[in-house]
Amino acid sequence: MEDVLTENPPPSRFIQDDLNNFASPPEPLPSPFIVLSNPKPDLPLKPSLLLISLSSPSLYIFHSLPSKTLIGTLILPELPVSGNTIEPSLQDKSCNIYSLSNDNSILLVSVQLPVSPERSNLVSRLLVGQDIVPERVIILDSIQSRNFRGRLSPDETLAAKLETSSEKKAAATSRLNLDYFPSGSVIDGLSASLLSRCQLKNIRGTLVVSWPEFDPSVVRFLGALLKNIVPGLDVASVGKDLEMYSSRAGLKKDAWVESDLYT
Repeated sequence: MEDVLTENPPPSRFIQDDLNNFASPPEPLPSPFIVLSNPKPDLPLKPSLLLISLSSPSLYIFHSLPSKTLIGTLILPELPVSGNTIEPSLQDKSCNIYSLSNDNSILLVSVQLPVSPERSNLVSRLLVGQDIVPERVIILDSIQSRNFRGRLSPDETLAAKLETSSEKKAAATSRLNLDYFPSGSVIDGLSASLLSRCQLKNIRGTLVVSWPEFDPSVVRFLGALLKNIVPGLDVASVGKDLEMYSSRAGLKKDAWVESDLYT
């Protein structure tokens, strides 16, 4: 006679997806939103150029700029702000919006918080085409080795671009002189969502990706590139403490996986 107490139970007749049908669905997350320093802003903001910084080298450069004015912050409700400092820091999990000109014609967004793939579309809508409607967008991100088709040498600096249709139709003199991102390689996450948003809204958009992800050589390269895009940009002070620059100067690789919500 079988011992019903010690005998292994029979396999369930339900597959895992069926069992999940009995669980109550999780409550939807609140939508992200932008808080501007002007209590009565004239929305949407319409800059001629919007710079969006995602890579650690570009975050380091923009953090070091002496002439920028904080005008707003993008809030992800699921991320606590208790650990952030009063003054902007590269260690903060934040998404600050700065003006690089007196008339807000050039805006900069420093994305230092982890944005999960599930939230990328909502964030990209806020930054491009909703509260901010720019004429041109330049996104700065890093090449992820797992998505690159080919060998990446840690001793070699590499930069490439992807463009929207409207950017390709622009005058050659106003476009970035970079090679295109190799066919077969993949761009994902927030940078891909932002570029897709530009394409959807028929906005001139360029995604610049660089390698290595953390390296002073990339800082120098991006500094020169930005100086060509915005001639008045003061990048002279960026290199003063460049030798102290380390892999912890900005966001860590695949920072979104560190979010408490998605672990």
